[in-house]
Amino acid sequence: MNKHLIFGTGLIGSYLGTVMNQIAQSSDNIGMAKVVWYARPSWAEKLTNGVRITDFNQNEIANAKPSVITQLAGLTDEEPIDYVWLTVKCTAVENASKDLCKIVRPHTVIICCQNGLDSHMTVKRAFPNNLVLRVMVPFNVVEQGNGHFHRGSEGTLTIETSAHDRVFRRLLTEPSINNGSDTSILPLAFTEEMTALQWAKLQLNLGNSVNALANIPVKAMLEDRGYRLIIAAMMSELLTVTRQAGIVLPNVAAVGPRVIPWVLRLPNVLFKRVANQMLQIDPHVKTSMWWDLELGRTTEIDFLNQKVVEYGQQLGVACPVNQAIVSTVKAVEQHPENRPTYSADELTNLIKSFRPDVKGNV
Repeated sequence: MNKHLIFGTGLIGSYLGTVMNQIAQSSDNIGMAKVVWYARPSWAEKLTNGVRITDFNQNEIANAKPSVITQLAGLTDEEPIDYVWLTVKCTAVENASKDLCKIVRPHTVIICCQNGLDSHMTVKRAFPNNLVLRVMVPFNVVEQGNGHFHRGSEGTLTIETSAHDRVFRRLLTEPSINNGSDTSILPLAFTEEMTALQWAKLQLNLGNSVNALANIPVKAMLEDRGYRLIIAAMMSELLTVTRQAGIVLPNVAAVGPRVIPWVLRLPNVLFKRVANQMLQIDPHVKTSMWWDLELGRTTEIDFLNQKVVEYGQQLGVACPVNQAIVSTVKAVEQHPENRPTYSADELTNLIKSFRPDVKGNV
């Protein structure tokens, strides 16, 4: 029996763990795996009455009873941990790596489920002799109260390919949990090109920072061409960096990565026609970075927009729009008690201070 630990269980960890639990506890798979969730006490309290997950395809898993722990002491006394699913945010990876030293054994595989780029390198430095795999999580999960977690967007969970593919496929895919739907509650794929895939996901995530600074829901942000022009400019910088680096981005959206900035720059009337799917979202949804600023937490900006700036510097590609946004987010982080709201015009003028050559729109 393989033992899996979901380390830092939150929104994504709860969703993954519920799928794992359901499959591991099914009559056909008894003895296949044991799944343990490690969570903060406040989060563990939310899970005491069971967990229910749903998705936009009407799939559902209900009444899963997770084995939740809030301390690592004694975890490996009887059974060593075979797989650690690291589901904390990028900003928590360094501290998590220190805690993992208590339970990681030479054979333990560590699966990193973070956004952005390069956070897995912290884990590799801490465990140079262990296999460290990356996961791209393309969908969002929201908490709807009473242990209910909902996947509200499409996307396929993609794991870096390895000799363990069969273990992951068996634990994460099971037709019987999909209520007869043709679409899985957890679509799964594997890739040998994880770096390119993470860059493609990063392109889509660059707008998280603009949403956090705009201090409005994502839908309202996308309906404002001024904000879209800023996001498009950041994406264009990323595309220049990846082209210079020789990285070919795969498609992770309905249109290709080089078409997305063009779509965002369309006038509002055309944008609403061409990109109607982008606007088919809950009118109240905000990004995780918005929530970080709202709660006075450190954001993941260093692993998102800042990575574009850093790689640009290495390759001789200027990325002033991303740099301006990074600097602004960091300034807001320093004074969480006085969180500002930036209009599109205010952000554009701020960016122009980093790009004095720009005369018109970003």
